[in-house]
Amino acid sequence: MPGTAPFSTTPVLLGGENRSGTTLLSVVLDSHPDMVVGPEIDFLEPLNLGSHILEATDLLTAHLPQVTSYTKSGIDPFWYDGLHFLVQCLRFGLDLEDVRALVTKVMSEVAGEIVSFVDRCRLINEIGELRKERAGARRWGLKLQRKIAQVDAYARLWPQAHFVHIVRDGRDLAASHLKTVPDWGYQTVADAAEGWLEVVSRPHQVSPPNVYFELRYEDLVRHPRRSLTRILDHLGLPWHEAVLRHAEHKHALFERPYGHPAANSAGKPLHSGRLGRYAEELTPEEIMEFERIAGCELSRLGYLPVGRRRSTHEQH
Repeated sequence: MPGTAPFSTTPVLLGGENRSGTTLLSVVLDSHPDMVVGPEIDFLEPLNLGSHILEATDLLTAHLPQVTSYTKSGIDPFWYDGLHFLVQCLRFGLDLEDVRALVTKVMSEVAGEIVSFVDRCRLINEIGELRKERAGARRWGLKLQRKIAQVDAYARLWPQAHFVHIVRDGRDLAASHLKTVPDWGYQTVADAAEGWLEVVSRPHQVSPPNVYFELRYEDLVRHPRRSLTRILDHLGLPWHEAVLRHAEHKHALFERPYGHPAANSAGKPLHSGRLGRYAEELTPEEIMEFERIAGCELSRLGYLPVGRRRSTHEQH
């Protein structure tokens, strides 16, 4: 059985809180000819990524009635996470037979189920390497989403990886959750503030040096050339104008969105039309509550003047 030696591959792992522009960033970078970047794959949630995924692949291949819908209400809960994992692989441009072959390969390598954190990452590494080879790219990328909070754990497994964390004004994020995705997003401003803090407060403190890059969503949409130049320099990739025209290029996610909540908006040219939405969509009391809870990080990221810093986390 292979040990836990770090992977020698060079992925670009993106992260951020939900509704922070992670999908947009993944599609923009996917436009670069040297990169193939996919949306998130929730590889920690399924029961296991071995036999459970192989059986889920059989179910999806057979188009059984109970798995033709990709919503939780339309699928037996036992199978939902596994089937969702497969759908996310399809969004990245894989076919079901690709997944079946890679799962079988990794199961053989680890001599058992794919359950441990290391083995799950091993499968993700195989998925990324396959996409890189087929795309003729130099590097593959994938969204870690909120898992960027554990950047140190991923950096130990992928010491040659680069991490890009896109952050967004938490007050705008709260408004987006409450007004745009009330069915699955945060239900209260306090929950949004605490959740936002979980994602933005830790990575910059624990990441190894020179591999972690923090980008503000607001800077990306206001100053795309400047922001993307800095990202590509961080990744060691040459500038290419294609990253400024992501909506004009083909992306696996656009061809197979399968209900991805941000696929449609990510297909539009970069624009700054929704910045500062919280001022209109949240009440003054809600804004004050968010700032009271998360004011320290809002200030660190440049969203609050220091004089307006309010944070219960600072007071304790």
